[in-house]
Amino acid sequence: MKFKKTAKGSIAYCQYTPSSIEPNWFAADFWRQQSAITGSSKGRYTTWFVDANSVGKAQNQWVLRHYYRGGLIEKISRDQYLFTGLEKTRAVAELALLENLYQQGFAVPKPIAANVERSGLFYRADLIIERVEGAEDLVARLSKAAMTDAQWLVLGETIAEFHNHGVYHADLNAKNILICDDKFYLIDFDRGELRKPNSQWQQANMSRLLRSFRKELGKLPTLAFNDGNWQQLHQGYLAKLNH
Repeated sequence: MKFKKTAKGSIAYCQYTPSSIEPNWFAADFWRQQSAITGSSKGRYTTWFVDANSVGKAQNQWVLRHYYRGGLIEKISRDQYLFTGLEKTRAVAELALLENLYQQGFAVPKPIAANVERSGLFYRADLIIERVEGAEDLVARLSKAAMTDAQWLVLGETIAEFHNHGVYHADLNAKNILICDDKFYLIDFDRGELRKPNSQWQQANMSRLLRSFRKELGKLPTLAFNDGNWQQLHQGYLAKLNH
């Protein structure tokens, strides 16, 4: 990972990212002016999909995400965080974890760059990753069609591979898992980290995932998810997990 100073802070970028990267690449308005916004994903806030061809990355689709606070503290500060060092910022930490995992062949999006803008003791941040072509999150997929038993098994095996490596995902839920054909990807590693593998945090991760499936099922009763699907997922997970 490389760093470059900007007028308001710093950009961290990966070895395959153009060194010409500029702070305006992290602004949706920049891509809008290029007519390069190809779509968006709306959760609590909007994540933008952009066509990076306009900055010389032909045929690459990027995902642009700004970091926002959640919970009660959001009412005090919508998107500012206390600065305690560049590498400790949420954006740079997530980029570094993604680059580590991507280089080792884990099923994560290709990381591109992070932007950190200082304002006194605080900072704001953004992240750019490469879009996984043809993928959709599990809620979107299961709202349209069921997955096979074999796919549920593979999903469990995929999560176990991350856990075996000590990858803690702070928000493992059905929307942070993508499916493309029969391959699964984990996304959104904000506040994620590498930990010593142990059953306590691993089980907490899995419990969080199950709660998310049940929450989505409560919102959409026709969602193609049931206890049998979870048992298949868990079977694949336990079969692959290093005990």
